Amino acid sequence: MKVLIGGAWVYANGPLHIGHIAGLLPGDIIARYYRQKGEEVSYISGSDCHGTPITIQAKKTGQSPEAISDRYHDEFVKGYEYLGFSYDHYGKTSSQDHKDFVTDFHKKLYQSPLILEREEPQAYCPTCKKFLADRLLEGTCPHCGGVTKGEQCDHCHEVLQGNELLEPRCRDCHSQPDFIQENHLYLTISKLKSFIEESINGGVYWRKNAVDFTRRYLDEGLRDRAITRNLDWGIDVPKAGYENKKIYIWAENVLGYLSGNKAHRQAQGGDWKDYWTGDAKRYFVHGKDNIPFHTIILPALLKAHGEYDPQAHVIVSSEHLTLEGSKISTSNDWALWVNDLIGTYNPDTIRYYLTSIYPQRRDSDFSARELKYANNSELLGGYGNFVNRVLKFVERYYDSLIPQGSLNPALTRKIEESFDTTGQAVEIGDVKTAIKSAFELVRFANKYFDENKPWITIKSEKEIADNTIAGCIYLIINLAQILKPFLPFSSEKVEKWLGFESSWQVLEPDFGRHLNPVEPLFDRLE
Repeated sequence: MKVLIGGAWVYANGPLHIGHIAGLLPGDIIARYYRQKGEEVSYISGSDCHGTPITIQAKKTGQSPEAISDRYHDEFVKGYEYLGFSYDHYGKTSSQDHKDFVTDFHKKLYQSPLILEREEPQAYCPTCKKFLADRLLEGTCPHCGGVTKGEQCDHCHEVLQGNELLEPRCRDCHSQPDFIQENHLYLTISKLKSFIEESINGGVYWRKNAVDFTRRYLDEGLRDRAITRNLDWGIDVPKAGYENKKIYIWAENVLGYLSGNKAHRQAQGGDWKDYWTGDAKRYFVHGKDNIPFHTIILPALLKAHGEYDPQAHVIVSSEHLTLEGSKISTSNDWALWVNDLIGTYNPDTIRYYLTSIYPQRRDSDFSARELKYANNSELLGGYGNFVNRVLKFVERYYDSLIPQGSLNPALTRKIEESFDTTGQAVEIGDVKTAIKSAFELVRFANKYFDENKPWITIKSEKEIADNTIAGCIYLIINLAQILKPFLPFSSEKVEKWLGFESSWQVLEPDFGRHLNPVEPLFDRLE
């Protein structure tokens, strides 16, 4: 089976923080899981390098938008690699392969009856002497009354057009803009209500927040969206008469899933379009704010284009992560930056904690105290302690040779159950339930060791001790396999010590094999 996992493309206008990682981590867990099952995975993401946030940051620092986005792109790559994100292709929207794909896609898109040319008012600041992107407009949301940008309301998350704002003003100079009539291309999403409804009903699994948000847009009435804008930084519109305009960012960045998938598969010498047919399974992993772009806009673009199956099978959309009880705010420097994690924390510790508190159904909070507890009590004291004391026992009493022993059928049933329940949860993006299921097996394993007391039976009933330790090695091998999508670094250590290659099936010990030197899986976090 072909499986595409698309992780949201973060704006390359500032450093990564734990809120980004919390929302994106399920994508890596899902990708690693399907690879262990032997499926053909294409795990795609990248840096969103166009759009107004980049130009705003560039203006603040006196650098070019490309220099800003390239700098943060490189930082993103370093951070994702440290935390074990296993992207098959991590690109950027400013790359030539992405721009070429988007250009070809839009040329065909413009032939669709769902694309219309309209004259519309475009904000122009007479003081700054430039057209204003919607993000550079500020005003009052006509739906909820909150002060917001003219792109998407920061409060009610309603998707907006700049000319809909009440009392609009330029965010740079606070002048009231003029609205000048300009020709733009529109995607007539208003014609796709029944199609979007079918997508909701036909999805294998969409998060409740994704369903609720999308139904709200349907109930309020889908609105057409401009796909071109008067911008200086972006991808050129491939149409005569639009030489001074760019493709609106929302109509090109979501196409990164396709351009990245194409780049990945072509580098392997394989076909990529079969990831966009009805036979493939597609996941989209993102935060709450990005829901309409994945449940409405991307499907609408694909539907209008006509060549690719627009169905998103699983929408993995998180709620928000707060930090020590307060909303993460990059402008107020209230965030835990990924750059600060590198070399400071075990990446598996961060992965485990963020998975265990993943904001799946409601907002959750990142706490330094709880991070310490998760590492010291659950990883070190639970999983790491079990692995360490069993393998140290083998080193001491069996000269580092895995003893021959009879495996208890009850262990096999328990391990099979853990594979099943953990895997089923991962397949619908329920990583929080999945990690909980896996750690139930950790607790079972510790109880099994304690109840069978091999440190006593080794002295008088060696055959019983042999069976106990063989069973514990059996548990360790399969725990490492089950936990590998979540804790890849520690699982790779166990693979090396015990000499096996992870899959997603029950494996038995290689009796008589010599252990490689063992070290602690986790260190205490002070």
